[in-house]
Amino acid sequence: MTDQPSPATVAASGELACLDGAIAPAADTVISVLDDGFIRGDGVFEVIRVYDGRPFALADHLDRLERSAANLLLGDGIPSEELEDESRAVLSARGGTAFDGCLRLVLTRGGRRLLLTEPLPPSPERPRLGFVTYAPTRVLDGIKSLSYAANMLASRQARARGFDEALMVTPHGRVLEAPTASIFWVDDDGTLCTPPLDDHILASITRERLLRLVEVTERPLASDVLLHASEAFLASTTREVQPLGGVEERSFGEPGEVTRTAAAALREHIEAELAGA
Repeated sequence: MTDQPSPATVAASGELACLDGAIAPAADTVISVLDDGFIRGDGVFEVIRVYDGRPFALADHLDRLERSAANLLLGDGIPSEELEDESRAVLSARGGTAFDGCLRLVLTRGGRRLLLTEPLPPSPERPRLGFVTYAPTRVLDGIKSLSYAANMLASRQARARGFDEALMVTPHGRVLEAPTASIFWVDDDGTLCTPPLDDHILASITRERLLRLVEVTERPLASDVLLHASEAFLASTTREVQPLGGVEERSFGEPGEVTRTAAAALREHIEAELAGA
């Protein structure tokens, strides 16, 4: 039976953690320093958007978590049933329908199972992106790994140059993705495009939903092509569809028709799926 904190504890603690089935204030939850998830970043994770206490696309996130764990040779499958039960328990304890934010799932090489409630990360309404040179680590293809230092460093390097976020680009000038989001752009002929998974980018769940909801062409993206795009936006679990304010010296105007259509389609899809759940 999952341990439940008292309402007073929840009100005083804010964010909660569920470690191997036991719920407690996140600030009071500890994992051994001997766990390779801490020492080596050897583990996998997912971040799930929670709307009014309801996790969106939980099954898809659990499926990707299982693929990540299998590709990392983390063990024999993932404890899906426990994660589903604990997700419901920790979200209920966090406030149920009063909670709007994120739920982070973590599995470590040390065998720990961790769930964390989190607020939505802050982000400007229309971020400006700066190019950061990045070479994908192909051995981690298909793995949403705890080894996220390169992505976070890319963000810091872009911000040091005065941008809101990084846009990772190969040494040969091919645009990949932002550290925590997929990139979409509108080509000269009005086609909505996004880089292919073959470019060693994350198989984003939000990206996959958009490919089903609106017409999108997957094609490689050169940095100079993006600088001449008529529209561009980021897409992710926490951002949904987020229009860009600019990339390097290129500024974008108000969100265009293609961006608005994609944003509306995704929002309608999210609301319909949550209503059905």
